[in-house]
Amino acid sequence: MIEQARGWLGAARRVAVLTGAGMSAESGVPTFRDAQTGLWAQFDPQQLATEEAFRANPTMVWDWYAMRREMVAKVEPNAGHRVLATFAKRHPQRLTLITQNVDGLHQRAGSVGVLALHGNISEDKWLDEPKACCNASQPAAARPPYCKVCGNLRRPAVVWFGEMLPLETLAAAEAAAQECDLMLVVGTSGVVYPAAGLARMAAGKVVIVNPEPTELDDAADAVLRGKAAQLLPQLLED
Repeated sequence: MIEQARGWLGAARRVAVLTGAGMSAESGVPTFRDAQTGLWAQFDPQQLATEEAFRANPTMVWDWYAMRREMVAKVEPNAGHRVLATFAKRHPQRLTLITQNVDGLHQRAGSVGVLALHGNISEDKWLDEPKACCNASQPAAARPPYCKVCGNLRRPAVVWFGEMLPLETLAAAEAAAQECDLMLVVGTSGVVYPAAGLARMAAGKVVIVNPEPTELDDAADAVLRGKAAQLLPQLLED
């Protein structure tokens, strides 16, 4: 099966790759719920990762994200992240990388132009529409930082529950899916939409790389059971 997938890859002019939490878990990044340790074990992450929670208790939510950022900073990209970056460098304009992950590991591995559907946990943005006084480079030092003039808060630049995905990023991801000759769906369970819908709109062959069954297996032309760090090098290395 992997040789067949390699053949499709070799013939593909455009390749789209969609990655999910399983990709990062191989590097040791705790899943969203597994990050609830110690003090945070008593909290439901779906209640913390909302605009309402942040407005109600910005310090608590900021501190929770600070803990998650510390976890992410301690891990490194794995072989799957690295081989995707290397492939893209060897084949300019051929691969579009789409990720549901917010940890930035693809970027740290050297991938450029990553379509991060859910944002990046290492970055911040303004909670409310910024005014002329909102200087992102010089906010007041606090938890969370804020504009020294109007009080607008900085927040993690991730997509919270109840928020829409960034429209330009989603549109670019949909275009990549609709134009690809091959889509690799790596480390995602296929239950989170609209990201999971990208696999179902793929114009070309769909190859799933996952150690466990997924909700997208029925949309696949091939299913490779295994971990990304092991199988992606076999697929993508010359």
